[in-house]
Amino acid sequence: MAYLQVRDATKSFAGGTTALRGVSLDVRRGEFFTLLGPSGCGKTTLLRAIAGFNPLTSGTIAVDGIDLTSVPPHKRDIGMVFQDYAVFPHLSVFDNVAFGLKPRKVPPAEVARRVPEALEAVRLAALADRLPAAMSGGQQQRIGLARAMVINPRLLLMDEPLSNLDAKLRIELREEIRDIQQRVGIATIYVTHDQEEALAISDRICVMSNGHVEQVGTPEAIYGDPQTLFVARFVGTLNELERGPALADLLQRLDLGAADRDGVTWTIRPEDIRLVSSGAADTAALEGVVSKCTYLGREAHLHLRTPAGDLIVHVVNPSRVAVPAAGATVAVAVGREALMGFDGEGRRVAARGGA
Repeated sequence: MAYLQVRDATKSFAGGTTALRGVSLDVRRGEFFTLLGPSGCGKTTLLRAIAGFNPLTSGTIAVDGIDLTSVPPHKRDIGMVFQDYAVFPHLSVFDNVAFGLKPRKVPPAEVARRVPEALEAVRLAALADRLPAAMSGGQQQRIGLARAMVINPRLLLMDEPLSNLDAKLRIELREEIRDIQQRVGIATIYVTHDQEEALAISDRICVMSNGHVEQVGTPEAIYGDPQTLFVARFVGTLNELERGPALADLLQRLDLGAADRDGVTWTIRPEDIRLVSSGAADTAALEGVVSKCTYLGREAHLHLRTPAGDLIVHVVNPSRVAVPAAGATVAVAVGREALMGFDGEGRRVAARGGA
C-alpha cells in the first residue's frame, strides 16, 4: 500500500488559473520521490498542497492511511526544506535546529538529545554554537535539512533546495542529501527543474507539465523509455528526425516502414547514434556534414546536417579517437532498437525494438 496517496488533486486560483489538473500519484514508505518539470508546471503547487499551505480545490491527500484534507499545516508532522535556506540569522545553529521542537512541547532533555543527532546526520555537530551568517550557503542549507528532520516528520518535503548554490556545491550537496535520506529512511518529496539532479538522486521521478502528470517511473525508465514526447524532450537531449525521403528510406531499411504513418515523430538519443565508415555494409546509415564540434572532456558533441535533419552525436573519449572537424562529411548508424516514435498527440507509439 502506498505511504502517500494523492488522488485527483485539482488546484485553481482566483482569476481562472488552474495549477493542478486531476493529479494522482503514490509514494512509497522511505522513497525518494522527485517532482520534475519546467517552471509553472505545478510541481511546487503540489508540494505546498501536501504541506497544507495551498488547500486543494478538489481531491484528497493521505499519509499512512490518514486523510490530511482538513488537517492544518502545523499538525501534519511534515518537515520542509526551502529554496532560500530560511534560517534565523540571530540564532545559533543549535537553536535554529531546535526551533521546530518548541511548539511541539518537546522536553528539554529530549531536545538536548535530538538536536545533536540531527546535526551529526548533516555533519554540522562541531558548528552547533555558530551563527549562520558565518557559514557557507551549503552549510546553511544543511541547517534547514537538520531542522526539518529533527521533528521526526512523516514526510520530508524539499522545494528546489539547491538552486541557489553554485554548480560544484550543488553536486556535492545533492549526494549528501540522498545519503542522509537513505540513512534516516524518511519518505521524501523533492522538487526540481534540473533533469540531471533528478536522475542522480531519485528512486522514482514524476515528470509534470501544465498541471498534470506526464509519466512516473525510475530514472532509467524516464530517460530510456519515455512514454510521451514531452518527457523525451525535457529529460536529456533528443534528436527529432525530419519527415521526407531520407527518413522514409531509413525506416524501410530498419524494417519500420509499416510502422510509419502521418503524424509520427521519430526520435533518437545522441548516444544511440554512432559514427561508421561511409557505405558500411548491413548498416542503416545517414550521411551528413559536421557543422560544429563541442569538446567537453570526457565526450564531444558533433552537430551534423543530414537529409533527415540536424543531429547531435555524442563521441565518447574524444581524446582517444579521431573526431571529425567542422566541414567533414561523415556517416552515422541508426539502430532500430534506439528509435522512438510518438503520435500527433505526443504519445509513444513505437517501443524500442518494436514496430
